[in-house]
Order: sequence, then structure tokens, then C-alpha cells
Amino acid sequence: MEKQSENYCVILAGGRGKRLWPSSRKERPKQFVDFFGTGRTQLQSTFDCMSRIVPQENILVCTSEEYQHFVREQLPEVDVSNLLIEPVNRNTAPSVAWAGVRIHRRCEGARLIVVPTDQFIVGEEAFCECVRRGLDFVGKNDIILTMGIRPSRPEPGYGYIQIGEPTLTSGISKVQSFTEKPERDFARIFMESGEFLWNTGMFIANVHYLRQFFAQVIKDMPYRLAQLIDVHSPEEEMAFVRAHFPAYPNLSMDKATFEMSDNAFVMRCNFGWADLGTWHSIYEFMQHQNGDNVVIDSEVLLENCSGNIIKLPKGHIGVINGLEGYIVAEQGDVLLICKKGDSSALIRKYVGEVGIRYGEQYI
Repeated sequence: MEKQSENYCVILAGGRGKRLWPSSRKERPKQFVDFFGTGRTQLQSTFDCMSRIVPQENILVCTSEEYQHFVREQLPEVDVSNLLIEPVNRNTAPSVAWAGVRIHRRCEGARLIVVPTDQFIVGEEAFCECVRRGLDFVGKNDIILTMGIRPSRPEPGYGYIQIGEPTLTSGISKVQSFTEKPERDFARIFMESGEFLWNTGMFIANVHYLRQFFAQVIKDMPYRLAQLIDVHSPEEEMAFVRAHFPAYPNLSMDKATFEMSDNAFVMRCNFGWADLGTWHSIYEFMQHQNGDNVVIDSEVLLENCSGNIIKLPKGHIGVINGLEGYIVAEQGDVLLICKKGDSSALIRKYVGEVGIRYGEQYI
């Protein structure tokens, strides 16, 4: 296996987390919140986990200008040279491209893993072993490798990766196809076929190939981020990014990898995983209490209630009777009560309507 010093991690922490509104608000998105009452925010927990795999000095954090103060406060151990502060949000692909160039400038043989902050890992030893295997594999192969999890339920809120032709390395195969957030009936077909894995949103690659990959994917842009390889001062780099980053497409790593490339591979992983981006996925993943309710770090008195997920602020007590299958979430000056179901689209609608009717301060 290659030297650990050549292993890097990029933590993506620039999202606004609208799907977990109102507990995740524009002024403080979910990655900067101690959502589960563990004493650590999602950002800090992600950093803690990745510090067990790569050296702390090799962990970079990508966020937006409006949230950089949270990163500095919550991760004071991260040097300023490891922060990538985006002048505008352009989704995850341009962020990863920028991070890859900065890492390549430090270490031409580097391999990196890109991780989101809105996930929950069970079985950290198994997770660490999968990451190490993946980093080792991309050190020898010019590919984009994603980490896939065997579906445990027909979850319509996840992406589904169809397993293609296997490689000579056990558990790693070429990606045959990708379906983002299918209808529940299709999700059930995918799950029962045994041919599909959940997309975790974690990507692994070596930086040499990553530059080639983005040069192909974002080939129509006049000023490629790859040009940053010749920029050596932080001031020059930020001047370049401020000038040209807004011109890059609003492109996710998922779309770039699975829909715009034919060189994507997937590793079948055996750790427990959940996307913590939606109320529904959190409800499905977490341990259910009496009546199949999920209560997240909240004080509640429930009677004749079932199938609910509840998240209240500290110091607030909820008394709820006769409620079935609802989200009850309060934060600051907003209370949300709505049917759980597949609630992401509904919550996005409410966020938009509240912003228009009552003002941006409520979203």
C-alpha cells in the first residue's frame, strides 16, 4: 500500500441543507449544528472520522464565504491553507476540481477522498478499511471510484448505481448505469434485483487523473481551474478563483461522474450508512422508540402517537397526542408540522413560499 502521507481528504461543507428546514437554516446549515446532541457538529464528526484515515494536515475543507467563520470556529486545528472558500456556490464538481489542483501542487502522487458532511456511518473500522482499499486502488488506476452500499429498503431519496463488469479487485466493478432518486416502485425493483447499490456521494481518485477528468467534463470553460497548478501564492490563487469561479457550471460530482464520464467505478462496501439530508431518511435509519417514533435530542411527552420524527430546541417541551406519520421540527422562530412521507419536495416548496411571504430571515 502507498504511503499514508499521499492520502488526502476533501470535506464538502458549503451546502445550505434546505431539506432539513427548519432545523437547518440558511444562517446555520445542518453541517454546523450538533443535530443529534453528541457534543460535536456534523462537520466536526466528519473531521474526527477522516482524521483516523488520513493525517489531519491533509484534510481540506471546502465551504462558502458566508460560512467560513463556522469552519474556523469549529475546526481551529485546520490551517488556513487547507480551507477553500468559494466566492459563489457552483455545486460540488467545481469545488472538487479546485481542491484537486491545490492538492496536486503539494503532492503529484496524491490520492484523495471527497466526503459530504450529511451522512451517518456505522461500523467505523469497516469504513476506514474500505477507504484505505479505495485509495490504494486509485493509486494504481486512473478512474473515479465511488463507494456503494447495498440497499436495505426501497428508498426513493437516494441515487442507485447499477453494478457493471467486475474488475480483478474483489468488490470493485465498473458502473453500468445510474438513476437519481427513482420513484419508490422503481427503487423496489432496483433493490430486489441485487444489481444496484446506493450512492453515498463519496468519491476517490488520484489527483493526476482528476485533472484530466475535469478538463474533459468542463471542457467548454475558457479558464480552467487546472491553470491554478502554476499559481503559487494564496493571493494569486484567490484572485484567479474570484475572477473565474463564477463562470463555472452548476455541476454536481454525481452528474459529472455518472452521466458525463464512462470511467466511473463502484466499490461494494459493508459498513452501515445513511444520508442525513432529509427527515425521511433520518427517520428510516435511526432507532425507533415506542410507537415507532423517532425523537432527536428533544424532550417530549407522546400519547397515542406513531411513526413521527420530532426535533425540538433545547429548553422546549413537546406534548403531542394522536399524531401519526408526521415531522414535527422547530428551530428559532419557525415550527414545521407536515406529513412525513417523501417530504423533500414539499419542504422545498414551503421554504420558497415562506421566503417570499415572510422574508429570507425565516429560511
